[in-house]
Amino acid sequence: MASEGFLTEEQRERMKIASMNVENSVPVPSKLLSTSPKNLSSSPKLTSAYLADHHGKTGGGGGGGGKAPAVRHVRRSHSGKHIRVKKEGAGGKGCWGKLLDTECEAHLDRNDPNYDSGEEPYKLVEATVTDPLDDYKKAVVSIIEEYFNNGVVEVAASDLRELGSSEYHPYFIKRLVSMAMDRHDKEKEMASVLLSDLYADVISPSQISQGFILLLESADDLSVDIPDAVNVLALYVARAVVDDILPPAFVTRVQKNLPESSKGLQAVQIAEKSYLSAPHHAELVERKWGGSTHLTVEEVKKKIAELLREYVENGDALEACRCIRELGVSFFHHEVVKKALILGMETKSTEPLIMKLLKEASEEGVISTSQMIKGFYRVEESLDDLSLDIPSARSLFQSFVPRAISEGWLDASFTKLTTDGDFPKHNDEKLKRYKEEIVTIIHEYFLSDDIPELIHSLQDLGAPELNPVFLKKLITLAMDRKNREKEMASVLLSGLHIEIFSSEDIVNGFVMLLESAEDTALDILDASNELALFLARAVIDDVLAPLNLDEIASKLPPNCSGSETVHMARSLVFSRHAGERILRCWGGGSGWAVEDAKDKIMKLLEEFESGGVVGEACQCIRDLGMPFFNHEVVKKALIMAMEKKNDRMLDLLQECFSEGLITINQLTKGFARIQDGLDDLALDIPNAQVKFESYMELAKKRNWILPGFDSNGEDGSLAATS
Repeated sequence: MASEGFLTEEQRERMKIASMNVENSVPVPSKLLSTSPKNLSSSPKLTSAYLADHHGKTGGGGGGGGKAPAVRHVRRSHSGKHIRVKKEGAGGKGCWGKLLDTECEAHLDRNDPNYDSGEEPYKLVEATVTDPLDDYKKAVVSIIEEYFNNGVVEVAASDLRELGSSEYHPYFIKRLVSMAMDRHDKEKEMASVLLSDLYADVISPSQISQGFILLLESADDLSVDIPDAVNVLALYVARAVVDDILPPAFVTRVQKNLPESSKGLQAVQIAEKSYLSAPHHAELVERKWGGSTHLTVEEVKKKIAELLREYVENGDALEACRCIRELGVSFFHHEVVKKALILGMETKSTEPLIMKLLKEASEEGVISTSQMIKGFYRVEESLDDLSLDIPSARSLFQSFVPRAISEGWLDASFTKLTTDGDFPKHNDEKLKRYKEEIVTIIHEYFLSDDIPELIHSLQDLGAPELNPVFLKKLITLAMDRKNREKEMASVLLSGLHIEIFSSEDIVNGFVMLLESAEDTALDILDASNELALFLARAVIDDVLAPLNLDEIASKLPPNCSGSETVHMARSLVFSRHAGERILRCWGGGSGWAVEDAKDKIMKLLEEFESGGVVGEACQCIRDLGMPFFNHEVVKKALIMAMEKKNDRMLDLLQECFSEGLITINQLTKGFARIQDGLDDLALDIPNAQVKFESYMELAKKRNWILPGFDSNGEDGSLAATS
C-alpha cells in the first residue's frame, strides 16, 4: 500500500494526532518527522502550518532533496527556538514591524509640511433642519412690504421669480391678500393689480385658484383680527373674476368644498349675489378701492380737479384728454364731466373751454356716452345745492344741455330720462323747502348730538308724511361722513321710531334709499355695504323686524343692486354674534345688546333703591349711552316702586326729568308700556292698578307726560280696566 503512495493505518493515526496538536498549538511529536515528505504532501488533511514546520526540520541542512518549495515566515532564534512571524512580516520580538504598519494608532502632526487637513477624522456636528416653506413665507413678506412701499409691480414680479420655489406660490397669494386686508384701500387695490400682473406670467392659473381656496379656508381666523374680513374677501373674489384671473365657475365650485357655517362660504355667497350679479358689476367692483391706479377716490378727485385747472390755464384739449386717459378710471369719468360743468358755471369765461374739452373727449372716445349722461345727471341732481353758491346754476345748466345735444356729444336720451320721471325733478315747492330745512337740522344734530332738539324741530316742520324723505337724507349724509356720524344716525333712528316715526315710515325710507342705491354709489363707492349695515343695525335695534326685510325686498325691482343689499343685511343679522358685531360696526354706541342694556338698567336701579345717590344713578343712566331706550328705565322704575312700596324711584324720575336726561316723550312711552302690561302686573302686584293711577296723577302734576296722553285711547282702556 505504501509503494502505491498511500498511508498505512499507523501513519493515518499519527497524522490525525498531528493535526489535532497543530490546531491546539501543541508541538508535533518528533517521530512524525520520519514520514516521507512525498507521502505527507499527498495527504489532504495536512495543514500549511504543519508543512512549514515539517520542512524546516528535514531540510535545515539542505539534504532534504529540494523537492518541496521554500517556506516563508519562519525564523530560527539563536536559542534554537522557533519564532512564528506575523502575517506580512510584521511583529515578533526584536522586529521593526512591517513597512507600513496600519495596526498602530496614527497621529497627525499639524506642523508637518505634508500635513493634509483632509486626513483629519470626521466630526458630526448637529445642524438645525429648516422647513423650505417657512423660509419662503418669510421671504415673501419682505417682497410684499417693499411693493406696498414703492408700488413697482415689475420689481415685485422679478423678486418673486428670483425667489424660486414656484410650488409655494399659492401661499404668496394668501399672504399678499391677508396683509392687504388689514390696510387701507390703496394697498387693497395694489394687491389686486399685482395679482393680475403675476397671472400666467409668474403664477399659474391653477395656483391662483389654490391661493384663493387657502384664503377662504382661513376666513374664520382672519375674522378674529379683521372685523370686515368676510366682505373684503368677497370683494377680492369678485375682483379676481372681473379681472379674469379666476374663472366664473370657481365661485360655484368652491362652495361645495367649504363648510356650511364657515366665513369662507359667506364670503363666496356675498361675492356671487352682491357683486357679480349686480348691474354694471364690473365697474362697481373695480372702483371699490379707487380703481386700477393705486389711488383712493379722494386722490382721483384731486387729480381730476388739478388737470381741469391746468387745462383752463393752457387750453390744450388734447393734453387734457391724454391726462384723463392716463388716470385709468374710465368708470369714474362721470366725475370729470360733473367737475367740468361746475367749473364752467363758476367762471363764465371758462365755459367755451369746458364745452370744447367735453366735446373733444366724447369724439376721441375718452369719455363714453353713458359716463357723459351720468355726469350731466349728477349735476342736475345737485342743482338745488349749487344754486346756493351759484345763483344762475339752473339757467346755465339748462343752456348747456341743448347745446351739448345739438353738437352730438350728449345723447338726446338724457332729456327723455329727465322728463319721463326716471330721474325725477323735484318741482314741489313744499318738498324743496322741506329738504332744505332737514339738511340744516341734520347738520346741527351731527354737531350737537341733541336728539330731543331734533325731534322738536321735525315736529315744527309739520310734515309727518315726508318722514321717509328725512330718513333717506339722514342716512345719505351719514354715509359720506365718518363712523361717528354713522353711529349717531343709527341712534337717531331708534329715537325717532319710538317718538314720531312709524314702522311704515322706516320701511318706506329704506325703500327710497335702496331704489337710488346705484346713483348713491356714484358718489359713495361703498354705498352697498354701508346700506346693508344700516339695515342690519335697524333690525338689531328693534327699529325694524326681521320680516320687514322681506317687505322691503318685495317693494324693490327684481335683480337690482338694492335687492342684493337687503340679502347682505339678512346675512349679517343671522350670522353668529350678530348683535355685538353690528352694534360695534362703526366703533361707537353703547355696545350693549338689548338684553345687556336691560340687565344694566335693572342693576343700577337696584343699587339706587338700596341706598344709592340720585346723582350717581343719573350718571349711570347717562353712561349707558342709549337715550332712545330710556323708556325702559321709566318702566322698570315704576314697577320697582310698585313692588317695594317706595317712592325713591319717583324721586329718581323727577331728577332725570329736571336734568333733561329723560325726555317727556321717553317718560310718556314708559308710562304707556306699564299701562299696556297692567293685566300681567296685577298677577304679581295685586294693587298695581291703584298704584299706577296714583303715579299717573303725579306725572300729570309734574308735567312728565304729554298732555294728549289721555286722549289716545289709553285713558279709555284704563277706565275700562278699573
